[in-house]
Amino acid sequence: MSTTATPPPGLDLARLGAWFAAEIPGADGPLRASLIAGGKSNLTYQVTDGRSTWIVRRPPLGHVLATAHDMGREYRVMSALRSTAVPVPITYALCQDPGVLGAPFYVMERCVGTPYRRAAGLNELGAARTRIISTRLVDTLAVLHQVDPRSVGLADFGKPEGFLARQVGRWKKQLDASHNRDLPAADELYARLSADVPEESATGIVHGDYRLDNLLIDADDHPTAVLDWEMATLGDPLTDLALMLTYHRLGDVLGSTATTDASSASGFLDESGIIARYAAGSDRDLSRFGFYLGLAAFKLAAICEGIHFRYLRGQTVGDGFDIGDAVHPLLDAGLDALKEYH
Repeated sequence: MSTTATPPPGLDLARLGAWFAAEIPGADGPLRASLIAGGKSNLTYQVTDGRSTWIVRRPPLGHVLATAHDMGREYRVMSALRSTAVPVPITYALCQDPGVLGAPFYVMERCVGTPYRRAAGLNELGAARTRIISTRLVDTLAVLHQVDPRSVGLADFGKPEGFLARQVGRWKKQLDASHNRDLPAADELYARLSADVPEESATGIVHGDYRLDNLLIDADDHPTAVLDWEMATLGDPLTDLALMLTYHRLGDVLGSTATTDASSASGFLDESGIIARYAAGSDRDLSRFGFYLGLAAFKLAAICEGIHFRYLRGQTVGDGFDIGDAVHPLLDAGLDALKEYH
């Protein structure tokens, strides 16, 4: 298989074309490709031979910590979930040979759908459709969390024992590594979280970054695929629900500069509505949900403080990195959640 198009960064079409010819049934003819998503996360490309189209995922360019961008884990969890009611793309092949593209990569189905990120896009659909989409967002998460990891061959996909305590410690280390100012609220939130870790709910598959823009929605407002499984593991799935809600809170704080502000669209389920909908489709105990919201706030505050730290040191490029002001309301929201749900 030959190539005629100039490849996007990170994709050698000549090498990829030869590999496709041997590994992907039906692939034939010159390959063309375009970069769909890039940056610090995994790179996503759309690849076509003129008749069929596929999605190729590989780690960021120059990345050396393979464990943080493990293509095999993404490929494995999506392949395992294909037999369940969780909408995931069909996976075609995994290449662990760095000789092809310089890093491991995999090929999956191109699913039709829109990853709604902005409230403006949802507002064009109207409040009624937005409510349906947000309801199905929650229902899909509940379906994922009902999957028994053992039943799909994922019993060894993570180390669920002590998951919540390890998360608290991990984000404290992350926050300490970005220290540039005193954050008394962070110290208080960490102390309260570490002193009162609840008994974990039943082990399940944790997506790790579940939100609306990681879900493709078709023209009939049905989810067609949950994407971006690079943070997936086994643990307490309630962390997914709490993180999604905390992203919504962050969107309220940052507005249009947030990663997503979709939850502010007219008709989108509010926080209490989301929790109630999830509870209706789950048998998990939400009585200690304040801890999970506190942990999610602590996590996002640590991430935002890290970005703020790099911004102050001149280590960011482009706009949208001056988000230090978001740290304080996130920490306050975490403390409030501990009081509200305790």
